[in-house]
Amino acid sequence: MKQKTFFVCQDCGYKSPKWVGQCPDCGKWNTISEETHNVVQTASVRRKIFSDGYNQPKSIMGIENIEQERLKSGIEEFDRVLGGGAVPGSVALIGGDPGIGKSTLLLQVLDRLTCNYGTTLYVSGEESARQIKLRADRLGIEASQLNVLCETDVDIIENHIINLSPKIVVVDSIQTMQRSDIDSVPGNVTQVRESAMALTYIAKSRGIPIFIVGHINKEGSIAGPKVMEHIVDTVLYMEGDSYHVYRILRAVKNRFGSTNEIGVFEMRDSGLVEITNPSEMLLSERQENVSGSVVVSIMEGTRPILLELQALVAPAYFGMPQRTSNGIDRNRLALLLAVLDKRAGFRIQNSDVFVNIVGGMQAEEPGVDLGIMVAAVSNFKDKPVDPKTVVIGEVGLGGEVRAVSQAEKRIKEAARLGFKRAIVSHYNLRGLKLKEDIDVVGVNMVRDALNILL
Repeated sequence: MKQKTFFVCQDCGYKSPKWVGQCPDCGKWNTISEETHNVVQTASVRRKIFSDGYNQPKSIMGIENIEQERLKSGIEEFDRVLGGGAVPGSVALIGGDPGIGKSTLLLQVLDRLTCNYGTTLYVSGEESARQIKLRADRLGIEASQLNVLCETDVDIIENHIINLSPKIVVVDSIQTMQRSDIDSVPGNVTQVRESAMALTYIAKSRGIPIFIVGHINKEGSIAGPKVMEHIVDTVLYMEGDSYHVYRILRAVKNRFGSTNEIGVFEMRDSGLVEITNPSEMLLSERQENVSGSVVVSIMEGTRPILLELQALVAPAYFGMPQRTSNGIDRNRLALLLAVLDKRAGFRIQNSDVFVNIVGGMQAEEPGVDLGIMVAAVSNFKDKPVDPKTVVIGEVGLGGEVRAVSQAEKRIKEAARLGFKRAIVSHYNLRGLKLKEDIDVVGVNMVRDALNILL
């Protein structure tokens, strides 16, 4: 058996024959550490993936297309993000901040899948069986066919999977997994990569969906080499913070579905509860007739979501006016304020401007541009916007209001929640077919919208 020593970057996986202070690939300092690799066995592990008849060239017309039934948990928000459920033989990587609810959600999903399909396996390398049992009792889980295994050796885990033949497996977490033939500590680049490849081989060869939990590093990405995200089929991120009870499950990679869908959950004492109507939930505490408050609409995949956007414009008592935003891009806010000053004639560049998306949601699409500007002017003039009006539109540098995608869905969602008027770009009026009781007003310029609303 041949061994070789490398110096490996623990951030990006770059290999160097000698130690260096700065990684030549990612530019990070003091991330290079010495590792001993078992070259022969590591290479054999890589070669055995897809070795069962997949290594022969085939005509694309001669490949049989087999429709695989997805495994549905019954948790609608979770299944939507996956594209309709878990695909047999797929590998999904779920990342998020510590304590965000990754293990809680997967234990709840595993409980539902056990009731629907039979035997499942929860593999934990961080917690004891008693700790998992305590969480299961709190979540009200009583599935007798849900099995718990506390193990970190991937080869031993594979043997248990072969003997148990579960319908689905959860591994929590990949940073605790290790291969006994690799002489390095768990959690480093080599162990994480090789363990992920070994688990992927198990999933593909056995046709078992495997969910892998991954920790988040200081930069906000899944800890370990980026190649780990290339190995798996689906990469999910759970977003949220300790100051809000809402959690967003978002797909950034999905070979079996769209990456635009999100799942919305609320953290309660009994676990994560899915929110099937996020718009109604996010607007439930909105105060009417308050200046600086505007309802906007964003699209998350195929689902429109209405959000409350708040703006506060205050005199700047220091030399440099502040631009603070929560939920939108700060540079985008500065750009819109410049357009508001130049094209609409509102001189608020010398004022402090604060913008917030209520509920901890993120609004990155340009369809909220017009709402941001209306909210800022509303608070600047201290005039409330009609509480039954939703504002939708992208704003260009010339002060023009541009069309947004899927405007009809956004307007129908607003009408369903009781809104009586929608301000949109006049280009969105073309071909618009609505049966709902809502007045749709098209505008050309930002100034036109401000004249109508304020």
